[in-house]
Amino acid sequence: METSSKLPLHLCHVHKLSIFINRTHIFFHSIALVFLLYYRASFFFFQDTTKTKATTLAWLLVFVSEILLSFEWLLSQSFRWRPVSRTAFPDRLPGDDKLPAVDVFICTADPEKEPTVGVMNTVLSAMAMDYPPDKLHVYLSDDGGAAVTLKGMREAWRFAKWWLPFCRRYGIKCRAPEAYFSAEEEDADFGGSEFIQDREDIKEKYEVFKKRVREKATVGDTRSRLGRDHPAVIEVIQETSSDDAIRENETENMPLLVYVSREKRPSHPHYFKAGALNVLLRVSGVISNSPYILGLDCDMHCHDPSSARQAMCFHLDPKISPSLALVQFPQKFHNISNNDIYDSQLRSVFSLLWQGYDGVGGPCVSGTGYYIKRLSLCSNSIHEDGDPMKLRQSFGPSNEFIKSLHQNNKPDMLIHRKNALLNEAQLLASCAFENGTKWGEEANYFTGFRLHCKGWISVYCNPPRPQFLGSGTTNLDDFLVQGTRWTSGLVDVAISKFCPLIYGPLKTYTFVQSMCYAELALFPIFYFLPLWCFATMPQLCLLNGIPLYPEVSNSYFIVFSFIFLSSISKHLYEVLSTGFTFRHWINEQRIWMMKSVTSHLYGSVDAFMKKIGMREASFFPTNKVDDADQLKRYNMGVFDFQTSILFLAPMAALVILNMASFAVGISRVIFFGELDKFFIQVFIPFYIILMNYPIVEGMLIRKDRGRIPPLVTLLSAIVSLIFYFLGSIIFM
Repeated sequence: METSSKLPLHLCHVHKLSIFINRTHIFFHSIALVFLLYYRASFFFFQDTTKTKATTLAWLLVFVSEILLSFEWLLSQSFRWRPVSRTAFPDRLPGDDKLPAVDVFICTADPEKEPTVGVMNTVLSAMAMDYPPDKLHVYLSDDGGAAVTLKGMREAWRFAKWWLPFCRRYGIKCRAPEAYFSAEEEDADFGGSEFIQDREDIKEKYEVFKKRVREKATVGDTRSRLGRDHPAVIEVIQETSSDDAIRENETENMPLLVYVSREKRPSHPHYFKAGALNVLLRVSGVISNSPYILGLDCDMHCHDPSSARQAMCFHLDPKISPSLALVQFPQKFHNISNNDIYDSQLRSVFSLLWQGYDGVGGPCVSGTGYYIKRLSLCSNSIHEDGDPMKLRQSFGPSNEFIKSLHQNNKPDMLIHRKNALLNEAQLLASCAFENGTKWGEEANYFTGFRLHCKGWISVYCNPPRPQFLGSGTTNLDDFLVQGTRWTSGLVDVAISKFCPLIYGPLKTYTFVQSMCYAELALFPIFYFLPLWCFATMPQLCLLNGIPLYPEVSNSYFIVFSFIFLSSISKHLYEVLSTGFTFRHWINEQRIWMMKSVTSHLYGSVDAFMKKIGMREASFFPTNKVDDADQLKRYNMGVFDFQTSILFLAPMAALVILNMASFAVGISRVIFFGELDKFFIQVFIPFYIILMNYPIVEGMLIRKDRGRIPPLVTLLSAIVSLIFYFLGSIIFM
């Protein structure tokens, strides 16, 4: 033990080869962009007999789009400036008696979209983590207030009495029962009749558990309590369970399990998931008050029981602990097909960008799978304890909660003051508690950005075995709705007083880190505007015989060609170097185009409408219930276009416009010999059609339910004609 205490708890590996490749690419690509922008700008300063108002407008729109994309590219290189990876050594941690306590926060909102059995699997996996049970406290926030969720918690507590000892006895890795019993290879390390018998017994009890939960999921149970109008309900499950078999010695090795449904009234803002997490922070503060918090989505189960110990390798390192706010693990998914046509696994984020984020000060909070220090969420800075009066103004009038800000968790308080603390927790979960405080003000913008601006740092840990596994989106509708919701949240920050370009450069750990935050907040705007322009303007100009790009014989043709090849080859290199395939590169290119003209557009518009008061904020949970037909198509690599016409019409209309312009371009090349003049403008629609062939197939070839409906195709064709006639009028 003495030897291990002298060894580092973790190591940081700097990717020197990647740094060299990335910075070399940045240098040459930047030079090419300077030449491109000079070429565009020179058009406006030199006399040209062919220059007209229409031509000038087209060049100006394309020029602005190229500037936006160039600036977005420059910001995105901050993620590639200094990539690092980390290795943790949990076996070098001190004994269990010296480990800090951990509160686990799990959020659910709608049992119809987030099935209760799946949510309880996440709860059970958290309870079964390889961590001292007396230092582990699991909280479930039920924002829908559904009776089936509370009943499911009680059933989960009963089943946990069997499940947890089984996992500990045999060292089970995957501790979500549904995932465990679905993966037979988990049993490869075990043998013997005793294990086989125990496994069968536990599996039988799990089937009974599922049956009991589903029986309770009646129509009345699955509906939220009056939607946004219900009182607070807080129940410490092990304290209030009616199971007559429970004895005190049975609960000693069980973590604390708490159900929280905050009060909701139509007259009060709720701030959705952020508001639910605020309530969990307050309620847990007077019940367990653990110094560290694990945040989990309800579908993101613990796939490896060692995540808490791995996180503590960073949080307990005396060199970084005083300023370390959080340890972020990647989001990984168990239901992603090999093809992954929707890029649901977020490869670029968790296999590439977050490593670069880590190298310049650490990643932001990524929604789930993070261990965060409670002090960082409640303290005004890392160097002050907080004045009591100021804390009351910020955090509300609860004396118990104010006291909790100055102390570590006190387990004995649960025994001696149970009733008083539960009454206090009810007050903390009331919607009126936040009136006149700062809870509502700070709930909705980047938690990570706020922490980094206050001097905290974070780290990204990506072990070989996924620590958490969730459910990725497997149909186009959920994917685009989710993308729209994320975009709206990002743009909310971009157009607020906390815009990273203005608020962050002098406050974050490094200037490059503030560039990372700026890229995250601004990329939806910097993508949807240019891509709508590039999907329409060159095509309309081609239809009207207006050149926008240099001829093949012009030396600047090399500049445009170099930038295009440099971009796609670097993207391809990143895809292949992270262990993925050429087919996945195509999928990412396609999804980037689709999301840019739909989700990024609608999400940005939504954020601007909320900003000027034209629309209230809203939140819709991503559907976790799989449709059999859609899932079959997804696994076959076939797009399912059963989504809103608001998503389908723009994509189909743009593809039809590009098909028409490509046909006209080919005719110009064949009949007028204008290949030299219009090569780039013919190539652009060709590339768009090639990458978006599934849309062409969905409109013209497929006959199954997942095709694009003929009515949508017709409407999209009309929209394309309108685009053409408007272009003809403008460019006459």
